[in-house]
Amino acid sequence: MSECQPEVLSLASCPSRLLLDQIADKWSVLILASLRPGPMRFNAIKRRIEGITQKALAQCLRRLERNGIVERRVIATSPISVEYEITALGRSLDGPFQALYMWTYEHLPEVESARARYDQRETAG
Repeated sequence: MSECQPEVLSLASCPSRLLLDQIADKWSVLILASLRPGPMRFNAIKRRIEGITQKALAQCLRRLERNGIVERRVIATSPISVEYEITALGRSLDGPFQALYMWTYEHLPEVESARARYDQRETAG
């Protein structure tokens, strides 16, 4: 296992950067939000997340599975189906993701005002 110093911001080779990139990107967050109530099949996840492509969903689910955040389970039915579920490790992200969601919900009006002021300055200048 590789280690890095606490200075994650200055060490491009720090493994935590890769993990952060893989669990905090927009698709990962939306996939985990979709799976929060319980296991879902691939197509159900795809229908739930507007705008995600089949390729992006498959790649993201593989990354989450590789990192131990999501479990893939093959169901022996006819035809065979696959469902995904958040693991115990993945559930440990509930608190941080819920806090992030609440922050966006509570501060969206302020962010929109800041965007409007910025856009106004950019078009005027």
